[in-house]
Amino acid sequence: MVKTFEEIPGIEWIEGTGEFIKIEEEICIGCANCVKVCLADCFEIINNKATIKSLDKCMECGACWYVCIEGALIFNWPRGGTGYKSDWG
Repeated sequence: MVKTFEEIPGIEWIEGTGEFIKIEEEICIGCANCVKVCLADCFEIINNKATIKSLDKCMECGACWYVCIEGALIFNWPRGGTGYKSDWG
């Protein structure tokens, strides 16, 4: 299923299967770095832990994984043919 968003023209998200981002709750300290860096607003802090709000607009940049100081975020790019697709490369 292909999703588009009016507020982000030229971008499509092609639904895949499986998780490509996961948060290890027992490791997360709730620093909110993932919340701060995510341009797609995929994360939120609930009960002092990061949680995934929605990956619908995830741009698969890996910034959330990179800024996680405790290594609580597991990131794998989606399987080929799924995920973020842009008209601009």
